[in-house]
Amino acid sequence: MSSPDLSRYRPNVGVVLFHPDGRVWYGRRAGTPGPYNWQFPQGGVDDGEDLETAARRELAEETGVTSIELLARTEEWVAYAFPDNYGGSKQARGWLGQKQRWFAFRFTGDESEIDLAAHEVEFDAWRWGALSEAPDLIVPFKRAAYEQVVAAFAGLIV
Repeated sequence: MSSPDLSRYRPNVGVVLFHPDGRVWYGRRAGTPGPYNWQFPQGGVDDGEDLETAARRELAEETGVTSIELLARTEEWVAYAFPDNYGGSKQARGWLGQKQRWFAFRFTGDESEIDLAAHEVEFDAWRWGALSEAPDLIVPFKRAAYEQVVAAFAGLIV
């Protein structure tokens, strides 16, 4: 199977935030009905922005978390296509989907640091859970991407 042409996929970063005990951070997307409304922080890369810098910025904007240490990152793009009926603003701007580099960070701070209103609200609730839960929590069109992320970072669980 050949890889898709990713030139029309929006550059993006994703973050798996590991608790010191091996659980990972999940945010519930604000205003999104269940059951597939839990996900990891993610977001776009600004022009010229370093990917790790983008990952740290997105995590801080979406969760308030800045007390972290880098554990790992994916070396290849993890991509997903938008469904035909998605109709979001990114698709309207001509993107076929998103290509993501994923970063695993260990949370080194106190949970009081977590502030979902630190910036524009992306999540309205959060929880710690097992990394293996991720593919069953995310919207179906992102499931294969989340399976790749789980496989990439499964060895980090203590």
